[in-house]
Amino acid sequence: MTSINQDKLQELFDYVEGIVDAEKVPAAQIAIGHEGELAGMRTFGVAHQGRSVGPAGDDTLFCMFSSTKAIVGIGVWKLLDEGLLDLDERVVDIIPGWCAEGNGEASYADVTVRNVMLHTGGFPHAPMNPRLWEDRDARLRRMMGWRLNWTPDTQWEYHATSAHWVLAEIIEQKTGEDFRDWLRGNLLDPMGLDNLYVGLPDGEHGRAASIVYTEEPLPVDGGEVFPQTILHFNLASQRRAGCPGGGAFANAADVAMFYQQVIAPADDGPLSRTAVELGTTVMTNPDRHTDPLSGIHVNRALTVVLAGDDGLTEERGFGTGASPSAFGHAGAGGQIAWGDPETGLSVGFLTNGFQQDDNVRERTATIGTMAAACVE
Repeated sequence: MTSINQDKLQELFDYVEGIVDAEKVPAAQIAIGHEGELAGMRTFGVAHQGRSVGPAGDDTLFCMFSSTKAIVGIGVWKLLDEGLLDLDERVVDIIPGWCAEGNGEASYADVTVRNVMLHTGGFPHAPMNPRLWEDRDARLRRMMGWRLNWTPDTQWEYHATSAHWVLAEIIEQKTGEDFRDWLRGNLLDPMGLDNLYVGLPDGEHGRAASIVYTEEPLPVDGGEVFPQTILHFNLASQRRAGCPGGGAFANAADVAMFYQQVIAPADDGPLSRTAVELGTTVMTNPDRHTDPLSGIHVNRALTVVLAGDDGLTEERGFGTGASPSAFGHAGAGGQIAWGDPETGLSVGFLTNGFQQDDNVRERTATIGTMAAACVE
């Protein structure tokens, strides 16, 4: 059995408080889970909510951005485990008319669920205007006009939002429910997570911290998301929509406790051990699935990144000290969300402040390293 070193935990809290005190971000939340329990949580700074600014609290919700991808993807693990879906099913056999009007390569018919979950489907820049997010019929019409940028599985390229709109529609096709309602009823509620939402209800918007750029914004690498897109998550309509690739809202405690229930699923929980084993099996190929920006093997399982044993844990967003089997998904602006099944540790870090990527990478590595050092 391992335990949490309280002095190390306080050092981590002090580090996060220092980020806010230095005015690098307006507010930040940090939470650590360990062996089924919340080991600690702190919130610092102020939350911008419309035109008002007030102290952020532990009940303040932050946009998780791409850390959302793992939540939606883990929901898909459940469909796979229950036999409602197969990894090698073709998307065209699930979503009627998908890409059929795009006038692109015929290879779109070869895209599988596996490709979508690994970012190897070949449609990284397929657009979905935020005006369409709340309208399923409009989303389906837009997906009919998508086209592939490259042949499936020949390379890897991050699909910032496109792949997860496909996963959301797969959930709806397979369950007959709105993907947000299905995730709530079959994953988040059974986990007891009352502060994590894919699709923020209107009554909870007053708790959400608005996004603030603390440095001049630059376009996000990948071409599908732009600085103005980030600010769309300050709008009520976009918060309600629950963009499956980046629109969940949560507090850091529920992020940490979400991963506690994934790294060590309970017998009576919503996820089986076989679902987690499948979902965390690395399925990318080091020879052809490298990140075009960093040049390293992406080490991807089904919508999550694994730390790996090749010395590149820091580059993958875990800092140093996490075990090779640690997994999760980071989010734009420096959101951190991962769990480590070997040490029983989970980490949630959320902020409403946007800095340039170099500053975020350094902060992410430091938080991950300090969090791992808390376990003894």
